[in-house]
Amino acid sequence: MRVAYDVLDPTGNITILVRTPVPEEKQPAIAAHLMELEPAAEQVGFLSQAEDCDIALRMAGGEFCGNASMCAGVVAAAEKGKASFSAGLQVSGVSGIVCAEVSRLPDGIWTGIVDMPLPVAIEEVNLPGTGPLPVVCFEGISHVILEQSLPKERAEELAPIWCRELKADALGLMFLSQDKEKSASLKPLVYVPAAGTLFWESSCASGTTAVCAWMTAKEQKPCSIRLKQPGGTLGAQSDAGGRIRLTGTIRLCKQASAEIYL
Repeated sequence: MRVAYDVLDPTGNITILVRTPVPEEKQPAIAAHLMELEPAAEQVGFLSQAEDCDIALRMAGGEFCGNASMCAGVVAAAEKGKASFSAGLQVSGVSGIVCAEVSRLPDGIWTGIVDMPLPVAIEEVNLPGTGPLPVVCFEGISHVILEQSLPKERAEELAPIWCRELKADALGLMFLSQDKEKSASLKPLVYVPAAGTLFWESSCASGTTAVCAWMTAKEQKPCSIRLKQPGGTLGAQSDAGGRIRLTGTIRLCKQASAEIYL
């Protein structure tokens, strides 16, 4: 089948969004082929029409992704010919509608704001090979927050083990570093078993949100953070009502199509 897709860059987390309707059971295989064609890509999502909102997004592994949600907002805005748009999204891994506000700047880069889903639990968990660690659980993905580094190979070994231990749909290991000047950085490792992927991502939107939610719960007050990540900086802000908004930038790299045989 011929598959039309867009390649977008949300803070370095290169994302492929497929515009051709693809049956859910074929999506992991299509995603694998597209990632071979686009080796810089870190994830694949599939777009479809939705009755009660602007567009539906399903990630290849069925997980939730904030960066891909911002990308879907850009695609929806571009299709409507709008330079500024507030898109209602139906996104895998979460119930309810996700709102993504996007605006195109004069240089063609888009800015995005997403009302992120709130965690269902924030807890300390004794995981195999470590002491207690903070775990922030969302509907479609859980994140372990680590304030100490691990060897790369050890982190990649532990991610699937911890994912099974937590019975999570997908798991992020968020390596958080903060200095005395309150400058903070995040190095994300994300494992999605349904898609068969384990990536050191250039940025992680839900992981940034997890850090913001954890800090809000720990300090018992609203939090505003900017986390420097390998691909750039993402911001997250919580308010007194408990809402968390994520901010980032998105670049539409190209539109393409490919013939894929399964």
